[in-house]
Amino acid sequence: MKEQLKTGTTTLGIVCKDGVVLAADKRATAGHMIVDKRTLKVHKITDDVAVTIAGTVSDAQLLIKLIRAELKLKEVRTYKRPSMKEAANLLGGLLYSSIRRPSMIPGIAHFLLGGKDTSGVHLYDLYPDGSVTLIKDFVSSGSGSVFAYGVLETQYSPDMTVEEGIKLAIKAVNTALQRDSASGNGIDVVVVTDKEIKQAYHKELTYEL
Repeated sequence: MKEQLKTGTTTLGIVCKDGVVLAADKRATAGHMIVDKRTLKVHKITDDVAVTIAGTVSDAQLLIKLIRAELKLKEVRTYKRPSMKEAANLLGGLLYSSIRRPSMIPGIAHFLLGGKDTSGVHLYDLYPDGSVTLIKDFVSSGSGSVFAYGVLETQYSPDMTVEEGIKLAIKAVNTALQRDSASGNGIDVVVVTDKEIKQAYHKELTYEL
């Protein structure tokens, strides 16, 4: 039950002129209790796709395994790598099926999906109901998103570079860490460009006297 009830987070995605920045905090909670201080919320799915997770951890972990397998299977069947639109629609279908399946524990997972294909680098918002939205600027999810949006709305520029996007992502997540009790303990930032997916920033925060 503990693994199934981890919720509360701040994740975000920023579209820059030369790539996409994905970021998240590292705290997992069950109600008012901090369950894990080193949770990884930005996952590399394939060499072309990465996601952030928010919501019920058990559902998010299962859906990551499923979408990783589905994308690999599609590549084997078609002899080519899936496009970002195909990847987003596949994950959206899995989310749609998951939330509508009767269960004692409601499955709620929110993904921000960033990746590259032959047409460029893209960012999608995969809402828990299965809806798929192409993002042109920025998006945030989780309990701390309202605080992150305050920073993103005022400081985002469509002409910013990935390096500027990294700084903005750190500032936005850090703002959420100061005000949202369900977010905290560190920040992970991953960058997606037309060449690679790499971790651009990692920091764990400790609160010791």
